[in-house]
Amino acid sequence: MNYLRMRLLTMNVQHEISLLVEEIQRLGSKNADGKTCVKFGVLFSDEKCANLFEALVGTLKAAKKKKVVMFQGELLLQGVHDDVDVILLQD
Repeated sequence: MNYLRMRLLTMNVQHEISLLVEEIQRLGSKNADGKTCVKFGVLFSDEKCANLFEALVGTLKAAKKKKVVMFQGELLLQGVHDDVDVILLQD
């Protein structure tokens, strides 16, 4: 993969993560620690998120790797993990 293509992919991931942050802020509420938090099921079933994110689970995983969000487990699946908190680490 050439440098330009890798750069574009990285920029796209960063853009997706910034959109994810906005959606968590829109749908979430402050937890006891003062951090914005939303249930995975709320994110997954939101119509705007469904239209925004081609791969919400992948975007969440990338955001977790970059320490933008935190959630229990490696991968979140609809139904099984609907009640898992996705916590925004930076506002």
